[in-house]
Amino acid sequence: MKTAKLALTLIPVALAVAGCTTGRTSAEYDKMTMEVVKASFVERGIAKLDRLEQDEARLACWQSEVSGKPLDEKTAKAIEEAAYKSVKWPSDGKFLGDWKEGEKIAQSGRGLTWSDDEKTVNGGNCYNCHQITKEEISYGTLGPSLYNYGKLRGVTDPNSPAAKPIIEYTWAKIWNSRAFNACTKMPSAGHRGILNEQQIKHVMALLLDPNSPVNK
Repeated sequence: MKTAKLALTLIPVALAVAGCTTGRTSAEYDKMTMEVVKASFVERGIAKLDRLEQDEARLACWQSEVSGKPLDEKTAKAIEEAAYKSVKWPSDGKFLGDWKEGEKIAQSGRGLTWSDDEKTVNGGNCYNCHQITKEEISYGTLGPSLYNYGKLRGVTDPNSPAAKPIIEYTWAKIWNSRAFNACTKMPSAGHRGILNEQQIKHVMALLLDPNSPVNK
């Protein structure tokens, strides 16, 4: 995966260098790059080529990463504000579900892969980037540890007014992670349809219920 990412990152760099002698614009080479990328992928099962399509936020962050220049503050703020506005809050006003179900979702990496079908229930794949409980012996470190997530933030009663800010922040972060970091690597679980509302409620309970193993 790292090798593939490096190769894709180097393509526009190589093309840009070539552009110095051909007179083509960076936009033309960006287009050529995407054509090369699309040509290197094939559709398999439910994994279609539309997954390569980039919205404005993804494109801006990709260009920033390739150029090595940080995203300008105005663009970053616009992306974050738009992402926050896209957040859909719980339809019944209840943020937490069952932490036991949330643990199953967080530990599942199934769904959305070419070997799954449309009936496969998506998991959150949270363990791939985060430590979740103290008992885990294998977990990713791309994201911060979530162990004691609620406890460290002083959430002793998720239904109390005092807990409301962190409850709403966590929900928005899971729904559309770009709301707080324009170029985050975290998937936008709700916005992208990876998890449904009820699944997010269960993951919320895993993170914030005092009885959850996360907060023990």
